[in-house]
Amino acid sequence: MSDELSVESRISPPSLSCPRCDNLLPASLGELKCSMCGAEVKVDHPVTKRKWREEKVGCPNCSKVLIAGVDRRPANLQCSSCEIHFELRVNRPKIEIACPSCERKLRMNVRPGKREITCPACDTEFKINF
Repeated sequence: MSDELSVESRISPPSLSCPRCDNLLPASLGELKCSMCGAEVKVDHPVTKRKWREEKVGCPNCSKVLIAGVDRRPANLQCSSCEIHFELRVNRPKIEIACPSCERKLRMNVRPGKREITCPACDTEFKINF
């Protein structure tokens, strides 16, 4: 048995922009800090919290379907069948962007801040802000 069993939530928190600099905030709820300007923002989204409480997840060990029952991510859960402990991680939304040179679609995790990307098809380097 592994101590690092985890499952990614299927429900992602809303994508929100910083009220001060308009860049993307981290994908979470609660007290957040903007990675671009350092502003502290409190994000409370009752709909997401309700969906997280009611979310059904499969145990990574025995595949039994469980109801998460908690309104935060990450969350430490224990399977009622096999009693293994595992982590229910935050869903990391992905985005598709097109290379400005060859227009190849690149899929990546959305994460706040500036990113430098090299297109695997044409080796063009470009920057994006989330």
